Amino acid sequence: MSLSRLHIDRFRNITNAQLQLGDGLNLIYGQNGSGKTSILEAIYFLGMGRSFRSHLSQRVIQNNQDDLTLFAQMEQAEQVYKIGLRRFRSGDIQVKINGDKIKRLSTLAETLPIQVITPESFSLLFEGPKARRQFIDWGAFHTNPHFYDAWTKVRRILKHRNQLLKNEVSYQQVQHWDKELIRYAELVTDIRKQYVGSLNERLKGIIEEFLPQVDVKVSFTRGWDSKTDYQTLLETQYPRDLAAGHTTSGPHKADLRLRVGTLPVQDALSRGQLKLLVCALRIAQGKLLKQQIDKNSIYLVDDLPSELDAKHRQLLLQQLSDTGAQIFVTAIEPAAITDSLGTPPVKMFHVEHGRVTVIEKPLRE
Repeated sequence: MSLSRLHIDRFRNITNAQLQLGDGLNLIYGQNGSGKTSILEAIYFLGMGRSFRSHLSQRVIQNNQDDLTLFAQMEQAEQVYKIGLRRFRSGDIQVKINGDKIKRLSTLAETLPIQVITPESFSLLFEGPKARRQFIDWGAFHTNPHFYDAWTKVRRILKHRNQLLKNEVSYQQVQHWDKELIRYAELVTDIRKQYVGSLNERLKGIIEEFLPQVDVKVSFTRGWDSKTDYQTLLETQYPRDLAAGHTTSGPHKADLRLRVGTLPVQDALSRGQLKLLVCALRIAQGKLLKQQIDKNSIYLVDDLPSELDAKHRQLLLQQLSDTGAQIFVTAIEPAAITDSLGTPPVKMFHVEHGRVTVIEKPLRE
């Protein structure tokens, strides 16, 4: 699966760009502020209906414009998909796949599995469990057809339960909702646990390549005491939940723990090592997706040279290439990437002041 064409209109500082893309590694280079990251952001927006740089989607629409338009042609297994998205400053969004209107953005995400590696990817390790839970759920969503519906029901029930807690009702008034919550919470947890187990099998060899002599342990925590069944916990913890005004334990508190010995990885590894670990996690996800449902991810890698020496840049690019996926990499200086490649990128683009130029010849012989 790969994008063969990409049209960008009124997105950030890119007024109009039409790109013919390559199957393998696409290198996008230019100075800071030129618009190279905006190309990655546009691809992500097309696959997710939102930005990875801002929670306010209106900010990506050019000033004095009412909307933005994105279009891509994707090819998979000799089939062609045409994906179009229009986002309005009002917040409305229109999405079409092969001319048919799409009501759920999850359909976009399912069509375009996207992995993002940026300097901010450290949030996966340094912030709270939400980012790591989203990491797990990306894989669960793409590889298990029951996950999305079950997780949607869990969130809906929790929202209702939390409102009842705020209203300080008795536990008898909550029991009906708890039965449904337990049913879907256990399904979500089983899917997540199975996914992390499968991911670990893929991850081990990649970590050994990136971080030899470092023994990283990855484990899944379900969000409540592993020795207590969820039904008993919800009942015995009700006074605590009532005082807090929300449900304190459950699948919405699940986490992915990464340790070196007894230390969290963020305390045991350098920034460069942490970046490699995040890359290993993303690459393992892509390889597992290919193994389980025979679908490639699309990798968006922003500012790859940052904090990595030439040896590790080369190793990372080789691992990315080994996935067989389509890759988009940005850099200020193209040599930082081309010097780490055995063969030139399949496509190269130079971006300056929002204008995108195709580089017809490789920058080195």
